[in-house]
Amino acid sequence: MMKHIFWAALLLFVTQVTQANNVDERDPLTIIEETSSNMLQTLDERRAEFETDPQKLRAIVREDLLSLLDLEYSARLILGKAGRGISDEQLGAFADAMSNVLVNRYADGLLEFRSDKQLEVLPMKGKNTDKLTRVRTRIKLENGGFAPVDYAFRKTDLGWKAFDVTVEGISYVITFRNQISPRVAADGIDQVTEEIIAGTFKIND
Repeated sequence: MMKHIFWAALLLFVTQVTQANNVDERDPLTIIEETSSNMLQTLDERRAEFETDPQKLRAIVREDLLSLLDLEYSARLILGKAGRGISDEQLGAFADAMSNVLVNRYADGLLEFRSDKQLEVLPMKGKNTDKLTRVRTRIKLENGGFAPVDYAFRKTDLGWKAFDVTVEGISYVITFRNQISPRVAADGIDQVTEEIIAGTFKIND
């Protein structure tokens, strides 16, 4: 259950298409509030369709998600020290491979959500800057409890972009770094990227 929440949380706020060369003027809190509400409405309206054909949901996620995430920045954080010296082309290929993992493996997690009553966006708190602003939410679980979910944003030339999500203290970036960075250091970025694309690199949730 928690692994579905982890990835559904990352995908939940995605719904509106933002073209690559357009600047999104919204602040992080507004992005979470508006897009999560719209996505949950889309899910409720087309749930039967998505359950019958999950590829349609994956297509929507891919179309709407990628422009709201800072994929290459996340990729660099995942690689850590193992990414030093790699070319822009290698980084781009790795980021694309990771985006496929994100979309193809976990879009189905969105179907865990039944209504906007499951998601509560909390007031902003703490010190937030252009380099790191956190939006806190919590998701109601089946047992009546709540899972805290924090989204990390940074301001870019195209507006605010999300680069990490933390569910119950578990960071997407750190989870992947712990598994991927050692392999990149040992076998090289090209080999690991090829394995991720082929599906032979098993990434645990």
